[in-house]
Amino acid sequence: MPIAPLLAKIDQERLRDLRAQYGTLPSDSPGLWRHYAKYLDVEKHMRQNVGRAQDLDLHRQPRQRILDLGCGGGFFLFVTQSLGHDGLGLDVAGIPIFDSLVEMLRVDRRICKITGFEPLPELDGKFDLVTAFATAFQGGREDSWRWGAAEWDFLLTDLKRQLNPGGRIFFELNAAYGGQYYTPQILEVFLKHGGVMERERVLFTKESARG
Repeated sequence: MPIAPLLAKIDQERLRDLRAQYGTLPSDSPGLWRHYAKYLDVEKHMRQNVGRAQDLDLHRQPRQRILDLGCGGGFFLFVTQSLGHDGLGLDVAGIPIFDSLVEMLRVDRRICKITGFEPLPELDGKFDLVTAFATAFQGGREDSWRWGAAEWDFLLTDLKRQLNPGGRIFFELNAAYGGQYYTPQILEVFLKHGGVMERERVLFTKESARG
């Protein structure tokens, strides 16, 4: 899937303004804001998300309804929308780079903080695919807290409720657990829900579960 047609859809003047505004943030700005400035390399992140869409076979699938957890700047939703799919992102607000990218890419985002043991809001129908790429809602390497097995079990049970028959859940995880992608206890939960693991990648289907 070529990325040139995707890049051509982007308002280049608006992108130049964003790079001028957020590309060199002052040292007293929040550390995460400076960290997220890397997403102004639109071509790199567009290419990464084209790869993600192709790995999920979305360039060959009929129209899908997609929910992207922790959608960030909205690149994955933009790519899948360009492939003819319907997408909705969930994420927090207040990170200026992400807020501006979502606006520039014209993707649909609902403000929502994903919290352990709290169900997702009602989202006007079910989904064929739920994704989460390198999210931080479960804790990151810098955090003193991490989700445990019980929080993951609750989330997966809730996400399966959001799926259409034959629907899929796909995680691409950060190595947030001492350099690992999950603990043995979390692995047990993933297996209980029928997860298929390959390093940071975990795939579930609505019907998969261990008896």
